[in-house]
Amino acid sequence: MSDKITIYQKPTCSKCRAALTILKESDNEFDSINYYEDKLTVDQLREIVQKLGIPAKGLLRADEPLAKGSESASDEELLRLMAENPDLIQRPIVIRGEKAVLGRPPENIKELL
Repeated sequence: MSDKITIYQKPTCSKCRAALTILKESDNEFDSINYYEDKLTVDQLREIVQKLGIPAKGLLRADEPLAKGSESASDEELLRLMAENPDLIQRPIVIRGEKAVLGRPPENIKELL
């Protein structure tokens, strides 16, 4: 694969730090985006779930207090909720070309390397 890698992460997240270590050790070039500073839009989140091959609910951190009551929400409602509240987004997310993986556990990202 020759597509550049992008990781969406939160610097204080232990899984994100572990994923960054794996990427650095892989010698692949990558962009690291702190999605708390550079918030993801609904369109970006829609593209991410498409690349992940999951419904929006699969990207939602359902244990977060803000997620309570979202069980019957549509994908579009969940995408809007996550765009407005980055704490609700599973992390880290690693994208390479048209493929993406959730780095939970961080070793998942090795399938993109």
